[in-house]
Amino acid sequence: MVNRVVVGAHYGLRDWLAQRITAVIMAVYTLVVLGVVLTGPPMTFIAWRELFATGWMRVATLLFAASLAWHAWVGVRDIIMDYVKSTAVRLTLEALVLLTIACYVAWAVQILWR
Repeated sequence: MVNRVVVGAHYGLRDWLAQRITAVIMAVYTLVVLGVVLTGPPMTFIAWRELFATGWMRVATLLFAASLAWHAWVGVRDIIMDYVKSTAVRLTLEALVLLTIACYVAWAVQILWR
């Protein structure tokens, strides 16, 4: 009989899927924005503002920002868990990263809907 010692937080498959799904969302958004910019009229400030005034672009950009935040959180959290051994320092760094990412998402929402 084999005794297995289970250690760690068991994020494995969920985090792997999250990284892949958020990467696909960000890639599709990037291709859409590139397509709009390259096939549309020359991008002036007015054209850029009108593009982001449409509801679908705001929602797509918010989805991109949320995907980027989740992608960044999973990646940075895994790095912190792997390389920072002190629990107090690890929790402090994770809290700072979460606060920073939340501020960036809130800032994106403010920019999109002000």
